[in-house]
Amino acid sequence: MKKLLVLLAVVILTGSCVFAKAEQTLDVLPLFNSQSIQQNRLWVGTFQLVWNDLMDGIIKGPVKFEDYKSPLAKQLNKQSFKADQLSEDSYYKTFGETSPELKTEIENAIKEKFGETSDILNSFDWTPAKGKFFIYAMLKKDFKFLTAFDKLKPARFGHSFKKVDYFGIDKNSDKILDKTVHVLFYNSSKDFAVAVTTQGKDVLYLYRTDDNKNFERLYADMFMKKAKFEGTREFLEKDEFKVPDINLYSEKSFDELCNHPIKNTDITLDKAIETVEFKMNNEGVKLKSEAAIVTTMSMPLPAEKLKPRKFYFDDTFVLFLQESDKDMPYFALRVDDVSLINKTGKN
Repeated sequence: MKKLLVLLAVVILTGSCVFAKAEQTLDVLPLFNSQSIQQNRLWVGTFQLVWNDLMDGIIKGPVKFEDYKSPLAKQLNKQSFKADQLSEDSYYKTFGETSPELKTEIENAIKEKFGETSDILNSFDWTPAKGKFFIYAMLKKDFKFLTAFDKLKPARFGHSFKKVDYFGIDKNSDKILDKTVHVLFYNSSKDFAVAVTTQGKDVLYLYRTDDNKNFERLYADMFMKKAKFEGTREFLEKDEFKVPDINLYSEKSFDELCNHPIKNTDITLDKAIETVEFKMNNEGVKLKSEAAIVTTMSMPLPAEKLKPRKFYFDDTFVLFLQESDKDMPYFALRVDDVSLINKTGKN
């Protein structure tokens, strides 16, 4: 009997530890193909832009650490996302020796180009020093849907009891909205995808799926299913469409890349961060993302049949943002709990 009680206690304690580790948050990923245990996660190409400039402008080659074999650095070195996947009016990037003058230059540039201020520049030390470089990028998107969607009644999302705001098309909506949504495929009420037209070159893809793959595989799956789909691609009169409002802000420090001397240089990464602010409602999308890498001098180391369809994105789904004339997205978001990610606002 005593043995059973002890065993039960161990199971309860272990279970509580597992539960604590499984606490959900929003994970900001450095790569389109990054893996994550978090159900809510996003990727944006901004950090890859600053990594590219670190490689091409400062290191003059791939980043390899003296004391650490970094799988993340190895993948970032492939430069799978580059600035040519974006129109020039949607990003700003620069690098140089750290100085107050460089800070002023960046502040003036993003103000002139985007009418924006930075959320991160004031958090850095701008005192000049040997080997101290600052690499910076801002990605900014602000676009409207072709026609503003209707605001729908708040409703639950997934298994959460908390109601969230929705927008979309219902039986009372103006039929002009039907032309805004294009069906990629509809295999079932839990497996479908649409593309939403905007007033510019940006396209919003929405993919309803429970698959927990990385963004690269989800994106490929979406277009594979589109190619196989033989049903109607028109958004029909009886079809409905529902998407939750999204309003999030998150900051991620990629600490695993810092404090490791880079081979064949006297440079170490002191800080590597990315911020993402994303808002989506019935009118359109706003995205603002900043990334920065700060280097410092390193110490030398020793060598080493047609029915009405309900396109309800009211459970786990993935969205991608992509310019229509490019071949890969610049932003991806997997939503498992809207109320959770919408809590991560700026202070």
